[in-house]
Amino acid sequence: MRKTENKGFTLIELLVVIAIIGILSSVVLTSLNSARQKSRDAKRIAELRQLQTALQLFYEDNQGYPSALTAANLVTPRYTPSIPIPPVGGGDTAYLYSPIGTGCTDYHIGVTLENENHDVLSGDINAAAISETNQCPDEASATAKTDFTSTDADNIYDLKP
Repeated sequence: MRKTENKGFTLIELLVVIAIIGILSSVVLTSLNSARQKSRDAKRIAELRQLQTALQLFYEDNQGYPSALTAANLVTPRYTPSIPIPPVGGGDTAYLYSPIGTGCTDYHIGVTLENENHDVLSGDINAAAISETNQCPDEASATAKTDFTSTDADNIYDLKP
């Protein structure tokens, strides 16, 4: 009689191992997506504060805020090297900005966050939208300026000076 030796795994053993690997990888990927979302929101908040600093520097030089967040207004060695763009993912594709007040002596700036339960949303201003006509220091004539609406339900993190 001939004796056969089975070297290797059975089909059931292979399927069990593949199932375990699949379950573990799905848990890891879920954790990674949450971390990516948090990092994109952190970048949005940091860039919004960077823009706020650039706007303050512009105000010191011009006694008013710019009419828009454009490279022509803010990209200088003194203000900011570039106008940041929010990271790709949920949220806005640009930072929200509205000059407010006679001579643009106030502004409202914000960005939509992916995490609607983010801690910073409880400390933002949630300013009400207003509309008026005024002239900013970088404009030749007065134009209509409409503020954006902000509520926590919209996930908008917004700031004013």
